Amino acid sequence: MSAASAAAAAALLRRGRALEGLTLGWNAVGIGVLAIAALRAHSVALAGFGLDSLIEIGASTVVLWELASTGQVRQRRALRMIAAAFTALSVYLLVQTAIVFAVGYRPQHSPLGIAWTAVTAAVMFALAAGKSRTGHALRNPVLIAEGHVTVIDGLLAGAVLASLVLNAALGWWWADPAAGLVIVYYALREARAIQRDHS
Repeated sequence: MSAASAAAAAALLRRGRALEGLTLGWNAVGIGVLAIAALRAHSVALAGFGLDSLIEIGASTVVLWELASTGQVRQRRALRMIAAAFTALSVYLLVQTAIVFAVGYRPQHSPLGIAWTAVTAAVMFALAAGKSRTGHALRNPVLIAEGHVTVIDGLLAGAVLASLVLNAALGWWWADPAAGLVIVYYALREARAIQRDHS
């Protein structure tokens, strides 16, 4: 590899690490914001999205390890842990959603939740685009795959945002637990994909 090619590859690696670091930092702040919003509004969707943000932190950490060339065994172990976390998230949300529907509990309006999920959707889509470009330039399938996870995070933010707006504008309280079921679907899909690709 020429000196110019090596320098370009090093720059791409730094960009990949920076994108993952930004994702990790945003989700770390998001956990606190979403916890406050979920407690105030008693929102299943916001609580589920907060837990999803915690799992996204784990996914970003795995990619940072991989970009540092730490070895396949450790990576597979970490990915199995992420798959287990996605499964646990699904079980939690299914139980919570069933309880909400059974008792007919009405979540409150959440201006904080609306603002955070709106901004998060935009940020996640921008980060995903950067990861896709960088991953393809590096020919790094792990970074490309994690970019897909970031797209899902943006889609989930959009789903939760829609549920919060529908509840606030039209009183559709059931949109909140319904958004929780959307997160269940994507969480189970991610768990199956990780187990299939890294078993």
